[in-house]
Amino acid sequence: MRRESFESANSDRWRRFEQLLRGERERGRRRGIKPGSGAFNESAIERGADERGAPAADSHEFPQLYRRVCQDLALARSRRYGADLEERLNQLALLGRNVLYARRGSPLQRVRDFAVRGFPAQVRALRGPLWLAIALFALPFGLFCASAWFAPSVIETVLDPDTMRSFESNYDPEAARRTVGRASSSDFAMFGFYVYNNVGIAFRTFASGVFGGLGSLFYLVFNGIYLGAVAGHLSTHGMSGTLWPFVIGHGAFELTAIVLSGQAGLHIGYALVAPGRRPRARALREAGRESGVIVLGAAAMLIAAALLEAFWSSSSQPVGVKFAVGGALWALVIGYFALAGRNRAARAS
Repeated sequence: MRRESFESANSDRWRRFEQLLRGERERGRRRGIKPGSGAFNESAIERGADERGAPAADSHEFPQLYRRVCQDLALARSRRYGADLEERLNQLALLGRNVLYARRGSPLQRVRDFAVRGFPAQVRALRGPLWLAIALFALPFGLFCASAWFAPSVIETVLDPDTMRSFESNYDPEAARRTVGRASSSDFAMFGFYVYNNVGIAFRTFASGVFGGLGSLFYLVFNGIYLGAVAGHLSTHGMSGTLWPFVIGHGAFELTAIVLSGQAGLHIGYALVAPGRRPRARALREAGRESGVIVLGAAAMLIAAALLEAFWSSSSQPVGVKFAVGGALWALVIGYFALAGRNRAARAS
């Protein structure tokens, strides 16, 4: 579709959305909301505004139009219809987002909306970086884990003898039995350590994306190789019974969060390398906003992983129970990112 046809087909909807934004501005003034408070961008709405205001939207019209404007913006960018049209639609999308957030009320409601809709929807929206991050982590993990059976010498290129002995002592079945039932104070101390360690890994994976995505690529592959080598080595040395029941629960949150951090970093890197027709600074700002949503959600997942690792994974629950709970947690995480928020999105389309 040519730009002229695209604008002709959608301009009535854009004008209606602008009317609703002006109406929200007038209602905000009557409620005493100050211009520039975050709910409205006065100067942007004033462009082309008349003094008659606009009829109020029903409870569904504004979110429906907002979603369509966001879709139109994505199409305009992908088809490169021009910076001026992209700027107009981007401004409408930002203003609409501000209005929706202003409507949502309490911080608790905003947190709920982020968890139920914003976070999983943003992960799905960046599909390309997501699948690339999964591949960069999962393929090296599987390859090096399998190499412990078929080419054990490969493991020695990743883990030195001291590191191997350290992991073996930690996951030795006798050592595991001795550490079961440790004091609550130790659990809290380990929780703090796990948060520090996990957040550090995820932050490096994300932040290194500013180097054109190469840093995120490196950390995803490195973590896949290292963790795969450790898992394979321990599994071939009689420690599967302590390793897998321990990691299966918190791994659903921890490993997913690391992959999502890589997804966000790759998205930042791509915006720097291939900004399209947008100025590079603008492309980076937009990618930063989108990636920030994912990083914030990944941080929450890492805290959940640390809680599970400190208080559940190290517990004395039977192996069967740990596998059942771990399987349920993996199903929960996958289902969450595949389905959360889709019903609301369908109603808005």
